[in-house]
Amino acid sequence: MNIALIAHDAKKELMTEFCIAYCGILSRHNLCATGTTGKIVSEMTGLEIKCYLSGSQGGDQQIGARIACNEIDLLLFFRDPLTAKPDEPSEENLLRLCDVHTIPVATNIATAEALIHSLSRGDLDWRDIVNPKN
Repeated sequence: MNIALIAHDAKKELMTEFCIAYCGILSRHNLCATGTTGKIVSEMTGLEIKCYLSGSQGGDQQIGARIACNEIDLLLFFRDPLTAKPDEPSEENLLRLCDVHTIPVATNIATAEALIHSLSRGDLDWRDIVNPKN
């Protein structure tokens, strides 16, 4: 699976801890991230991550383009709901794209853990639900 990682500044440490905890699972997948998040996570975990621009420079839009082209299967987007962001509209567009293209998305640690455990068990092949073979 192609998994995208995005974390607001206040959530970068949490994203790093999450990736350390689930490094074994994540290492079996293709990872990409916005610039700063990807750099930090890669340095702390040794995971191979394709880094785009930082979020403020358009990295979230680059990931959004990959979602629109069906090149992302799962988005882990750890958001800070308590701090206003100048690029909030682009975040809403990113989440809308996930809804349009039926991409599972986690915006907090609880949902991310549920998705990663589902991924580990092999339960997360949503394509079979959306486009059943029978």
